[in-house]
Amino acid sequence: MNIGIRLHDTRPGTLFERLSYAKEQGFSCAHIAMSKVTDDFDMMDAPRLLTPERAAAVRNDLEKSGLSCAVLGCYLCIATPDDSERKAVHDVYRAHLRFAREIGAGCVGTETFAHPGSAFAAGAPDSEEAFAFFLDCLRPLVRAAEEEGSILAVEPVVWHIVSTPEKAERMLDALPSDNLRIILDSVNLLSGANAPRAGAIIDEAIARLGDKVSVLHMKDYRAVPGEERVRSMACGQGVMDYRGLLSFAKKYSLPMTLEDTVPDNAESARLHLERAAAHL
Repeated sequence: MNIGIRLHDTRPGTLFERLSYAKEQGFSCAHIAMSKVTDDFDMMDAPRLLTPERAAAVRNDLEKSGLSCAVLGCYLCIATPDDSERKAVHDVYRAHLRFAREIGAGCVGTETFAHPGSAFAAGAPDSEEAFAFFLDCLRPLVRAAEEEGSILAVEPVVWHIVSTPEKAERMLDALPSDNLRIILDSVNLLSGANAPRAGAIIDEAIARLGDKVSVLHMKDYRAVPGEERVRSMACGQGVMDYRGLLSFAKKYSLPMTLEDTVPDNAESARLHLERAAAHL
């Protein structure tokens, strides 16, 4: 199985040192967030910083380490109400989409949180009005992904605008493109209220999104009585049943990247998934 890790969860070091450490721990791919693993990288300055020369250096580091880049992270707010701020953010996304193609990344990953300055942030991030606005903001980025020859992968989150598998499916239907896909993080679809239905929610996500999923984010969770949000943690430390997800990953040969690990438990989290997969 192709299991990777967020590089910013590895032992600190240069990009190549982090990649090499991930390789030593048995990982085969990585989630790279340039601002979190590269010194003095300002995300809003990405159009200037993500040069072909830097892409060549990153690609060389990946090749030397023997890892691939499953996700290039660009988790800036897409649904930004201010026109000039939205343009600047979209320029950052286009730079990442171009850079992803140049380093051979599987996709550029993002989420759909409401902008703190929007009318949707306080009370209704998952409203139909917020969803329609988000689609309008996403449309030019899908075109940019098509023009750059890269994948833009959206990660649904229960607290965000695209909050359910059904809304993710509607997004894909509204903006049909081979360059718009999904990152499925099952724990991010769970809340304290719906956690008792976790298995059904995961099954629904797989049924609705199927071959439009590019990557699985893998972590574990526990629901705590009285808390709105589930607590997330490294694989093997909570109550997640991974059988459906691992069968899905095998069917589509999906890369999986771990989240919520630290250097001391990352390898055991990987082994937990591999042991579970071996019994399928």
